[in-house]
Amino acid sequence: MLGAIVGDVVSSRFEWDNLKSKEFELFKPPCHATDDSVMTIAIGNALLKAATAPPEKLAQTTVMSMRILGRAYHGPNYDYGGMFYQWLYEKDPKPYNSFGNGAAMRVSGCAYAGDSLEEVLNLAHTVTAVTHNHPDGIAGAQATAGAIYLARTGASKDEIRKFVQDNYYDLNFTIDGIRPTYTFQGSCKGTVPQAVVAFLEGNDFEDTIRNAISIGGDSDTLAAIAGSIAEPFFGISREIGDTALSYLDTPLLKLFCEFEKTFIFPKQPKNRIIRTANFI
Repeated sequence: MLGAIVGDVVSSRFEWDNLKSKEFELFKPPCHATDDSVMTIAIGNALLKAATAPPEKLAQTTVMSMRILGRAYHGPNYDYGGMFYQWLYEKDPKPYNSFGNGAAMRVSGCAYAGDSLEEVLNLAHTVTAVTHNHPDGIAGAQATAGAIYLARTGASKDEIRKFVQDNYYDLNFTIDGIRPTYTFQGSCKGTVPQAVVAFLEGNDFEDTIRNAISIGGDSDTLAAIAGSIAEPFFGISREIGDTALSYLDTPLLKLFCEFEKTFIFPKQPKNRIIRTANFI
């Protein structure tokens, strides 16, 4: 999940002030954690409690976790979509057929809670369908979670590209090619493939984040998705990881650390992960 949080924090200042360049300082005011980090941690918390439970129980736990954290973290820094915000406060919340990119930015925890690609895709479906039950929303979540799982289990970039290309999205474009004309896209179809290509073209974790931000659009979500895939493939330096975590308050940081201790540390490929957060 750290890759998503880093991507979110670094890109937060560019979401409504796009920068079509890779040249920028990573952490600089007004960087902050957004709803992308909050919902990523909310899904992680649900997985901590119910990853091995029947899907119905996991879905219920996901709804509860997202609503508790979503209500606790609101205001200018947390730009929830209108339908999702309404869902947070409904008496009887139901899925609302969304295909928005929120499905993909929050799903990274599933790639660590599952022990096979099939299990990861099933977990992604369950935690996503509580809101984003449109087929395009499910596809965005599964493409992202599957790519992360493949990255953490040693797949090559070619294998990850093939997985996404064969099952979900056309990836026949380049970051340089789309940068001049790419605009804000709120859908999974308009965000997930771009984030995947930002990773595929990245030379390391930081370069992946710079790729994602440099095309503009929904910068925090693009960088959160790209960063979540890049984390297990490249690793994250201690400096970058710890700086990003410093933007979380104590309750969020505690939930993050619990997830890391349970799912990340026991499963991480030690030759590919660089960071060990000072907070943990």
